[in-house]
Amino acid sequence: MAQTPQRGGGGNDRNRRDNRNAPVEGPESDIVEKLVHINRVAATVKGGRRFSFAALMVVGDGKGRVGFGHGKAREVPEAIRKATEEAKKTMIRVPLRENRTLHHDGNGRWGAGKIMMRAAPPGTGVIAGGPMRAVLETLGVQDVVGKSTGSSNPYNMIRATFEALKVQSSPRQVASKRGKKVADLMGRRNDGASAVEAAPEAQEA
Repeated sequence: MAQTPQRGGGGNDRNRRDNRNAPVEGPESDIVEKLVHINRVAATVKGGRRFSFAALMVVGDGKGRVGFGHGKAREVPEAIRKATEEAKKTMIRVPLRENRTLHHDGNGRWGAGKIMMRAAPPGTGVIAGGPMRAVLETLGVQDVVGKSTGSSNPYNMIRATFEALKVQSSPRQVASKRGKKVADLMGRRNDGASAVEAAPEAQEA
């Protein structure tokens, strides 16, 4: 078991920060796990300072489900395990257009964190950075444009991203609420979608 680092261990902390976006292999093959951020926390007690680690994890199946979790422990592996378990329990489902991008643009805000996301045509790729990119990649988005206009705090950015994803709705959901057909809604879109693309949605409705 790794020993808890003492003062002066900045080199190891830098290595951990450099690798925080690397995928972490999990017990389930269909779940992608990414370590977004890890922070060393020091609590001053009677006998000195007690160090612990706080980990922020994002998990997803790459098919429209994603979640995030936070874990804290005396050792890094235990903090990652706790964060991963919490993330798997809080996964949400987000409808994706053609299984590659968002159905519509969205904005999210949490505290001082503000983000914006826009659907993109095929071949665009994931144009986003930091925690937002980790969320979109684990979600399974292949083409999207995202930008953070607020705080760079990873916790606020993650929560703001999830707030934007929670309001995503598919044409089938909108048609059901309005009592209309999916083809009627898709035919009026001005972003390149047509009634032909609405056929799969209409079949599922």
